[in-house]
Amino acid sequence: MDDSVYDIRRRSSGLVLLLPLAWGSLVAVVLGVYGEIHRPAGYAAGLAGFSGALPMKAWLTTGALVLAAVQIFSALVMWGRIPLDIPWVAGLHRWSGRLAFLLTLPVAFHCLYALGARYDEPRVMIHSIAGCFFYGVFTTKMLSLPRRRIPAWAFPVLGGLAFAALVGLWLTSSLWFFTTIGVKF
Repeated sequence: MDDSVYDIRRRSSGLVLLLPLAWGSLVAVVLGVYGEIHRPAGYAAGLAGFSGALPMKAWLTTGALVLAAVQIFSALVMWGRIPLDIPWVAGLHRWSGRLAFLLTLPVAFHCLYALGARYDEPRVMIHSIAGCFFYGVFTTKMLSLPRRRIPAWAFPVLGGLAFAALVGLWLTSSLWFFTTIGVKF
């Protein structure tokens, strides 16, 4: 990234984040409320190649987590924290993020539509909250990208929060599935 752009962002006010943060918060709350008031359908949709909804969700979330790790690595390279000269790292970062997000969509659709948000069991409660939080942070980050004068700290913080939420989702769903039910497709 050009040093002059970095300096402008560093000197800018965090107030420019208020609108993206408000929209991200709204997304998180709306998802949580919808998940709570929607009557679960029991089953939403499955993707070809999987034996059921749980294996589909476990594997797609695992794929999203792997791509999110690529996101962290490529961001560290882009911001100069890992001193590698990879000319295509920005493209890798954008496309791994797009693919990770796309992998989460069928999972989120199934979770919200078929199961709803649940707060009666600790693992499922943490999972429900982490899912809403992930989409809220993701919305905030995406709405912040085109804005000028975003503070330099905002993107690493938002990216780190999205990654942490995805790790929480993986731990409370995929890891649970693989260790409780087994490795199935």
